[in-house]
Amino acid sequence: MDENERTVSSKPPPGAMSAPARNHILWPWILGAVILVLLVIAFLTHRHAAEEAPRGRGAAGGATMISTATTQKGSIGVYVDALGIVTPVYTVSVEARVAGQIVKVGYQEGQHVRVGDPLVDIDPRPYQAAVDQARGQLEHDTAMLEDAGIDLSRYKEAMASNAIPEQQYATQLATVHEDEGTVQVDQGNLTNALVNLDYCHITSPINGRVGLRLVDPGNIVQANGTTPLVVIAQLQPITVEFNVAEDDIPKILPQFHKHKALTMDIYDREDQTNIATGTLETLDNEINTATGTLKLRGVCSNEDESLFPNQFVNVHLLVDTLRGITVLPNSVIQRNSDTAYVYLLKPPATGQTNQTVEMHPMNVGATDGNVSQVDLDSGAVVAADNFTRLSDGAPVTIRPSGGQGQGHKKDSQ
Repeated sequence: MDENERTVSSKPPPGAMSAPARNHILWPWILGAVILVLLVIAFLTHRHAAEEAPRGRGAAGGATMISTATTQKGSIGVYVDALGIVTPVYTVSVEARVAGQIVKVGYQEGQHVRVGDPLVDIDPRPYQAAVDQARGQLEHDTAMLEDAGIDLSRYKEAMASNAIPEQQYATQLATVHEDEGTVQVDQGNLTNALVNLDYCHITSPINGRVGLRLVDPGNIVQANGTTPLVVIAQLQPITVEFNVAEDDIPKILPQFHKHKALTMDIYDREDQTNIATGTLETLDNEINTATGTLKLRGVCSNEDESLFPNQFVNVHLLVDTLRGITVLPNSVIQRNSDTAYVYLLKPPATGQTNQTVEMHPMNVGATDGNVSQVDLDSGAVVAADNFTRLSDGAPVTIRPSGGQGQGHKKDSQ
């Protein structure tokens, strides 16, 4: 093949396109696709922002819409909080004082009983026999004493006429004294037998509530055994014992010595529901050096039996009441690593139509429930929601449907 033929064969066939030409045609399509994707993303972003804007911002100038709360003058309680346990005023484990077979159980499980109500009867027949025996012995020895007394009177008259020696009279007098002692012993034996017979009929020593039945009729019980026949606990009134830190004692003692009846609110284990109210009754006489706490005990009427022995509770002891102070709901108070603060509402600046908020640091004092003591002026208006959208100097509008938040109860004085 000559050179001309080689030249002709190196040419591309008709209709074929070179690589640079193909790339030149594809680039506009790629660029167009990229621009289209960017336009779609921009459209979606704009629509999402348009949807989110009405949720937190008013119509005026993009201001954040908020509800408000107003500081008020009121009263607030100062409490000492502690964990407590409910304890009965009296708890009695009734045990048998004589041995025998149980013939009757006279109570129902969980029954409320009063002093003297029957609980358990033990077979009384052996003890009745002992009573009869002691009484018979007493009567026998009493007769012997009477006979010895008659002889003594006769010997006394005979001795006066020198019919018998004085020694015989003295011997008879000693016999009378001996018989008197015997009668006294017999009387004691009879009394003891009567007491044992009375122990066969067991009654309630206190007012309270019985627990589950621990013995059944037919069982043999021993005197002063290890297993009680029944346990009775007094539930009305009932006491609550709790420990407070020794640092809180200076708050409690002056008020206790002054009022003698500090109020305590009893809450459930989760510290959410107030289940009872009582008064502080007494304080222990020493601080536990191992824990640095002092034990206190209060009493509750427990008329609805909402408190139960050995129940764990939370105690809020009211030691003082602050009156005429400024209070604010806890929900509007914000905190950071440095301090507590609120967003204080400010009037519109000159030339502006929207109000603004100012990040205002403050001190928080005593807290009672949902409100706290604050060092703000009474009547100050603060933001009550939408805190994530607020910043110092941010424009805001007041939500029309939201009323101003309420503070604590106003001071009546």
